Amino acid sequence: MAGLPFALVGGGYAIAVLYAGVLLSLTVLGLPFVAAALLGARGLGAPHRWLLGRLLGTHVEAPAGLPRPEGVLARGRVVLADPVAWRALLYLLLRLPLGLLGFAAAVGLPLACGWLTGFPLWARLLEGPRPVGWADLVSVPLGVLILTALPATIRTLGGANRRLGVLLLGPAPAQRRVRELETARAGLLAENADRLHRLERDLHDGTQARLVALAITLSLTDDALAPAAGPDLARSRALVERARNQTDVTLAELRGLTRGIRPVALDGGLAQALPGLTATSPVPVAVRLDLREDVDPAVERAVYFCAAELLTNVAKHSGARSAELLASASGGRVRLVVRDDGRGGAAPGTGTDTGTVGGTATGTRTGSGLSGLAGRLAAVDGVLTVDSPPGGPTTVTAELPARL
Repeated sequence: MAGLPFALVGGGYAIAVLYAGVLLSLTVLGLPFVAAALLGARGLGAPHRWLLGRLLGTHVEAPAGLPRPEGVLARGRVVLADPVAWRALLYLLLRLPLGLLGFAAAVGLPLACGWLTGFPLWARLLEGPRPVGWADLVSVPLGVLILTALPATIRTLGGANRRLGVLLLGPAPAQRRVRELETARAGLLAENADRLHRLERDLHDGTQARLVALAITLSLTDDALAPAAGPDLARSRALVERARNQTDVTLAELRGLTRGIRPVALDGGLAQALPGLTATSPVPVAVRLDLREDVDPAVERAVYFCAAELLTNVAKHSGARSAELLASASGGRVRLVVRDDGRGGAAPGTGTDTGTVGGTATGTRTGSGLSGLAGRLAAVDGVLTVDSPPGGPTTVTAELPARL
């Protein structure tokens, strides 16, 4: 009901713009008028988005603003080529019959229901006593039938309005795609900067300190080998042993630091890396691979880390007795599926995750878990979907392009 005034104003504006635009199309005023009308249609989309959000519970993202190049002609070309404005004008035109139909259903159907249900009474109040006829017998069931169909009718018309608004009032598909990629890139850059900072800190506080200790040990060994009274072989042997242990620890730490940059297992491709990854899982994992196409290194790395994260979560949180990993690369797409028979209840959040893959709620984890994994995949144009009903099983699917 509240949408009818918006529909009348917007529909009248769209019809007037189209009519005047056709009349002025052969004159000098034609293009400036159309450009101004498109800007007006863009502006009229805002109250309709607000109405969809407040009354129908559907958030429609506002499109990006128009660029402002130098010069009147350049700005006019930008407006005339703006797909958002043309789609908004089309929405205003289609919203008019939908608004009239919705108002008729919201107001006319209840009135018809009340009239038909009470028809035997209204007829006798207006005409006086009369025998019961076929109209009295049909009107009441018909009124009840209309009352029964009223909620479904309103919901159907509301759904049509929501779909129309989402389709025509939001950003153009190309703009939405650019915005998603920009958001994913920003998240990936922030994650890489944080990872680089952690790597620098680990190298400074860990590896560098161990190398300094190794240098001190070697210096002490040199002193033990050349004292004034002759070499102290027992002390020298102990110091050499200590230096060897320090070298082993330092090398292990360096391997651990470099593993997060480029896993050595990926040198042989996903066909070798994924089975090696599942072999280290404490939960038995069945592996099925169908890698028919070559995959870009960045996509390989994303798939590998995604599989590692999902298998780690299965082992930590799911309570599963078995799991399954399926990976395929065909038709220009890479698909990774990790399935377990655990408790279920996993749900990706926005910024935080309550619960993890294959597990029940285990507390809130900020910036990690499924939402972080989805962000990492989005940076390579990938999508993460989760199917994890309470009680399980849990199935997590990642789909990515094979080539970037």
